[in-house]
Amino acid sequence: MNQSIVVITGASSGIGHSCAEVFAETGAQLVLWARRGDKLQHIATQLQEQYAVAVLCQTVDVRDSAAVRQAVADLPESHRSPDILINNAGLSRGLNTLQDGVEQDWEEMIDTNVKGLLYVTRSFLPGMIQKGSGLVVNISSIAARQAYRGGNVYSATKAATKMISDSLQIDLNGTGVRVCNIDPGLVETEFSEVRFRGDAVRAANVYKGYQPLTGRDVAECALFAATRPPHVSIQDILITPMAQATATIVQKDV
Repeated sequence: MNQSIVVITGASSGIGHSCAEVFAETGAQLVLWARRGDKLQHIATQLQEQYAVAVLCQTVDVRDSAAVRQAVADLPESHRSPDILINNAGLSRGLNTLQDGVEQDWEEMIDTNVKGLLYVTRSFLPGMIQKGSGLVVNISSIAARQAYRGGNVYSATKAATKMISDSLQIDLNGTGVRVCNIDPGLVETEFSEVRFRGDAVRAANVYKGYQPLTGRDVAECALFAATRPPHVSIQDILITPMAQATATIVQKDV
């Protein structure tokens, strides 16, 4: 992976931050995107100091198609056709039933998880196809496979991510560009705190009584897919903590 160019969205925390660390360890050149530019720059400085890798940071909201296109145009030409694109930016809002749903929550999830992924992928894919190689990693969720109470729109957006990944397998067949869809189960990140709009106590309870996945556990799946020989395509990965059997069945000690 030495000197490979890796673009990571949602890189300021959680799985995205872990992906940046894992790929930095291999000597990859990183392009990190997130909305929180200060956190992004802090992470970039740490990675540069620890691993002596090149890191470009761009403050980008993937929901803004024009901003996405501009960010790609602002990159050096060599970075517009990356070796690896990790579509990690995403979020969940609330656990309301559909009949009690909040439209703003729906729009945030759909705009980020579906439309944002499309904008980013559409912007980078032509260069990757022209180069004849590369890997697109889409971070979806176990929620893409199993509905659960209150997960309605979030599950729908992640099912869309999974279907986009499956469709890309067809669209990119014969181009040399691979696709890997990763469906994580419970991962201890800022995910739940974002879902509950800053309620740290409620968020912490999600991860009590068992050992959840870490962001690094998921990032290492992306690295595994990226380091297979060119004739090998890891199309789909479901990863959960040992305590988790389904989206909602989790063995807890308390």
